[in-house]
Amino acid sequence: MTNPLLTDQLLPRFDAIRPEHVEPAIRGLLDANRACLAQIAASDAPTFAGVVVSVEEMNHRLQRAWSPVSHLNAVVNSAPLREQYNLCLPLLTDYHTDLAQSEPLYKACTAVAQREAATLDPVQRRVVDNMLRDFHLAGVALEAARKDRFKAVMLELTTLQSKFEENVLDATNAWSRHVTDPAELVGLNEGIVEQARRRAHEKRTEGWLLTLDQPTYVAVITDAESGELRRAYYEAWSTRASDQGPLAGRWDNTQVMDDILRLRHEAATLLGFANFAEYALATRMAKSVPEVIDFLRELARAARPAAAREFAELEQFAGARLEAWDVTYWSERLQRSRFSVSQEDLRPYFALPRVLTGLFDVAERLFGVRITERSGVATWHPDARYFEINDARGAAVGSFYLDPYARPNKRSGAWMDDCVGRKVDSSGVTNPVAYLVCNFLPPNGTQPALLTHDDVVTLFHEFGHGLHHMLTRIAYPSVSGINGVAWDAVELPSQFFENYAWNGDVLRTIAVHHTTGAPLAAERQRQLMATRSFHAGLATMRQVEFSLFDFRMHAEYDPARGGRVAQTLAEVRQEVGVVPVPAWNRFPHSFGHVFAGGYAAGYYSYKWAEVLAADAFAAFEEAGVFDRATAARFLDSILSRGGSRDPLEAFVEFRGRKPDIAPLLRQHGIAA
Repeated sequence: MTNPLLTDQLLPRFDAIRPEHVEPAIRGLLDANRACLAQIAASDAPTFAGVVVSVEEMNHRLQRAWSPVSHLNAVVNSAPLREQYNLCLPLLTDYHTDLAQSEPLYKACTAVAQREAATLDPVQRRVVDNMLRDFHLAGVALEAARKDRFKAVMLELTTLQSKFEENVLDATNAWSRHVTDPAELVGLNEGIVEQARRRAHEKRTEGWLLTLDQPTYVAVITDAESGELRRAYYEAWSTRASDQGPLAGRWDNTQVMDDILRLRHEAATLLGFANFAEYALATRMAKSVPEVIDFLRELARAARPAAAREFAELEQFAGARLEAWDVTYWSERLQRSRFSVSQEDLRPYFALPRVLTGLFDVAERLFGVRITERSGVATWHPDARYFEINDARGAAVGSFYLDPYARPNKRSGAWMDDCVGRKVDSSGVTNPVAYLVCNFLPPNGTQPALLTHDDVVTLFHEFGHGLHHMLTRIAYPSVSGINGVAWDAVELPSQFFENYAWNGDVLRTIAVHHTTGAPLAAERQRQLMATRSFHAGLATMRQVEFSLFDFRMHAEYDPARGGRVAQTLAEVRQEVGVVPVPAWNRFPHSFGHVFAGGYAAGYYSYKWAEVLAADAFAAFEEAGVFDRATAARFLDSILSRGGSRDPLEAFVEFRGRKPDIAPLLRQHGIAA
């Protein structure tokens, strides 16, 4: 029987994939790829088509098999699948390291770059240059013993990063709060309470069972009038996978973090870099450690006075000294007092079906595309849906899956990922496919899923990533869509698209009461839009705090002192922190972006790209936010180019100049 991971059809066969299919499929593909690489290396006359295109095709095929496995591990995690996933991680790391350290392949690529320099177009040249750069970053020039050590380090890192994420997931799933007194639930929205009641009923217990999924945590910390409940949730959330809190010592990531930092530093120094931060910047838009540090401190200088004023005002409003678990609650109360706007009160106006219609309308107005849901497509869960994107002529250009709701055994947060990358070759065009994943409250009976406006912004953000991936026009998978894009520029399209969630025309379309059909009153819309700059100083300083912590931790690592995770965070908080944090807070232990994801020495990218996005949107504000000519330039210069060109060059082509921080400060209401 054919392994469903090895199908030639465009979309994964989610209805047929089982854990037992994973290892045989991946091992078979890796063996086939290695045989193909041996043939390429044996060629006496390497060419772009024979070397580069062949490698692109091999990696594309491997990615198409591994992508659904990785995705399933994140959205329907189970013990058998996790076992197979972890079994394949070292195999893949081993393969990619062998590929990147292959001297015959490196020599073949070098020969192509030299012999065909005059005939390669700019995109082909970018593909070759990236390959040569990646050979260097993988240690192709190292002597044998150091090359073997580098490979071993990368293999161990892959395992540790997966372990970090598993520990966080297990710790999140293990905690719950059994409530028997309804007074403890005052302030929470009906959906959360009903979900907790049903969960308790399923467990054959009285009352309500609250879990640590992200929507429930956010709801409690924002709206629960019970300070005791807020504290319990804050402590459980901020001590996950650590030596503190209600599950202290279980799934503790302390040693995992230290080992990850040690190995990252060793990998970087093996290649001749002073530290992992320098190594990470080799593929980024920012070019030096001081450039990033200066950027973050410039933001801190601009935002910290505003943040200090905001926090002092908040404590004055609350009439008490605030603890960390009180800040979000009282911020919501102050925002309601000032603007008569509550995230929870807005839920009835943001039904997911209508929000999706408005979201798609924005893309259609800007880029002339048409987005249509298709039924009969195999998915991994009944919640998941499938959509196709056609251009103005009706031709298919891409598609995506949407998995919007929180549930057990699904990773928290929201993300977009690559299901299939765009590829054009002699066999035809393979259109890109994306995954869009969120963790919203699910529908309740006949009531549709109701979003907060924060949820709406999240959805627009992830869809911006999706457009970047799906509207690409690049033929080579390694630089099409989100692939090959400098990490500190990859958030540009997503943060740019967030602006439309705050646009008055868009809000008038999507903000309609789901039962009465009444639009959100004009005055409430105005007040909602005014909240965008509410506590922007505090929000900016929070991101600066996370970014400085991440970057300094990697840039200042000293093997003699170890990771210094807690010490570095304490120093950063001393420098830029505004909100007091309890000593038992263990935020780093669940900081998956940095310890399990791709943001190591790169969390600054959010603010870096936010500068780019605000400046790019300023061009639309100058011409009209739905101006088709400006949208066409944005599509041509940035969205469609993927990683095929330098991001600064692409930005300058669109904007006519280098990025400016001023539009972001104006957008946040922070004086420059």
